Amino acid sequence: MGNMKDVLEKQGQAAREAARFLAVASTKLKNQALMAMADSLEARQQEIITANREDMEAGKRSGLSDALLDRLALNETRIKNMADGLREIAALPDPVGEVLSMTKRPNGLDVGRIRTPIGVIGIIYESRPNVTADAAGLCLKSGNAILLRGGEEALNSNRCIAAVIAKAAQECGIHQGAIQLVDSEAREAALLMMKMHDYLDVLIPRGGKGLKKAVQENASVPVIMTGMGNCHVYVDEYADLAKALPIVHNAKVQRPSVCNAAETLLVHRTVADKFLPPMLSDLAEAGVEIRGCEKTREIVKEVLAANEADWDQEYLDLVIAVKVVDSLQEAIDHINRHGTGHSEAIVSENYTNVRRFMANVDAAAVYANASTRFTDGNEFGFGAEMGISTQKLHARGPMGLKELTTVKYLIYGDGQIRE
Repeated sequence: MGNMKDVLEKQGQAAREAARFLAVASTKLKNQALMAMADSLEARQQEIITANREDMEAGKRSGLSDALLDRLALNETRIKNMADGLREIAALPDPVGEVLSMTKRPNGLDVGRIRTPIGVIGIIYESRPNVTADAAGLCLKSGNAILLRGGEEALNSNRCIAAVIAKAAQECGIHQGAIQLVDSEAREAALLMMKMHDYLDVLIPRGGKGLKKAVQENASVPVIMTGMGNCHVYVDEYADLAKALPIVHNAKVQRPSVCNAAETLLVHRTVADKFLPPMLSDLAEAGVEIRGCEKTREIVKEVLAANEADWDQEYLDLVIAVKVVDSLQEAIDHINRHGTGHSEAIVSENYTNVRRFMANVDAAAVYANASTRFTDGNEFGFGAEMGISTQKLHARGPMGLKELTTVKYLIYGDGQIRE
């Protein structure tokens, strides 16, 4: 552990130096580096796929679920998407130096407020190796250095991706400490990162309950919590059921292993008899295990019994909990009690009910008549994301470039002194 501490300290020092370099780097240089990183990912995709194959084989041997293996898997299409994400980041406006306000005080001082990089960002993430490229690209464009610590299940993939993009960035003139991988699968490495307050300005964990609990108990670095997604779709009594069926199907089935997939379906009692039989049949045909409340099981006999723990469960798999509710208010109360503040949806043609749901549900993203699967940096026009923040300070929802900046006040005077 002592050696790991020394290694992390050296990485932290290099990141600090890189952050000072990046804070004043030109937009042109950063964009050139991002484009080179994207090109390099595509040029060396076979190396990345080979490294990923090692992780996939190890994951199968260790018994990873199909959903987690899907999160881990890379192919030519996914690597192209990673590269295109970097190109999209390059095309976005540079937030650094943006003037947010400028006011003249009665004493003649001009007080300005501009966007500035946070500094050094650490990210601890699980399963998804595409995060390595997304996070590095966002941090570089927003002028931040980054320390990346992926999960052990993706170690070979992350090593390869980080090496490819870091080399490409350095060849463009970016400081070598700007993109660094914490190359250890030991839990101690993550725990040490949580206490690197001399080097990290913020830590962003992306993972499940275990990681969240460890961060809450151990971090002395400021944290932005992301990723936990116990998401709901509520089918209102005024829902267009022809819209509701594909929305629920998409929210649960399209990619069940991600944090914006729906985990619970709530249905108003007045439409439950009509909606649940075809909806649950559709989900069952897609391989979804259905756990329902007593009323749900009276309507569809084959449904398994849900218990109280199911309402709080983030399955990240082809499993869904189903509850019949008596009112819009009961649906809102259930979501606010059991949700994680990520993404929630209502299907309804009643404007008043939609407005009430959107105003009263406490979540980062609230949808009307659309799938929760859209909560994503790319879908929101950010190019990529550092994660979906489920807290309220200092960012909430998909974290793009602007969420990776802070502010600086610039005050221009002409000899003023305070009386």
